[in-house]
Amino acid sequence: MNKINKIKELNNILEKKYNEKLVLGNGSVDSKIVLVGEAPGKNEVIKGKPFVGAAGKYLNEFLDILEIDREDIYITNTVKYRPTKINKKTGNEINRTPNKDEIEEFKAYLFKEISIIDPKIIIPLGNVPFKTIIENNNLTIGKYHGKVLNKDIHNKKYTIYPLYHPAAVIYNRSIKKDYIRDLNNLKKIFIKQI
Repeated sequence: MNKINKIKELNNILEKKYNEKLVLGNGSVDSKIVLVGEAPGKNEVIKGKPFVGAAGKYLNEFLDILEIDREDIYITNTVKYRPTKINKKTGNEINRTPNKDEIEEFKAYLFKEISIIDPKIIIPLGNVPFKTIIENNNLTIGKYHGKVLNKDIHNKKYTIYPLYHPAAVIYNRSIKKDYIRDLNNLKKIFIKQI
């Protein structure tokens, strides 16, 4: 069975299991890079694609620095539905960080998804995907962003290159220089990997 069919089969299992509107992985199944976000936001749920909201602008910057097209990468999230809470001031639903149960619920699926795509580099964007992939809740993106790590997933060693989540750059401008430096270093690593 080819990668496209394996991903479709995996997605079908999830879609049958959940009544939530899911945002599943998107992009090239032959990608050398898999980007892993936290969970979809409101815009991602509406459009049915990861990284199309405000963070999408920074994803474009990411792609420009690496000189690759969105169609050439595979993008997914740790949790496949939008975790929300009610804003006490407005009464509206807002995004929230996925809880441990939600993360655990999707972890096996994420690892299977990664093993099917079989990339050269996995890029967790932020703490949730980083801790999930590394399987260590004591590590933080603040300490490990831009560092090359290795992780066995389904009996295969993968290169992990954690980055700050693009949305973090929106809300915390002080990390922008680190983010750009990490991207430029990733470009050098990526060129060596292919």
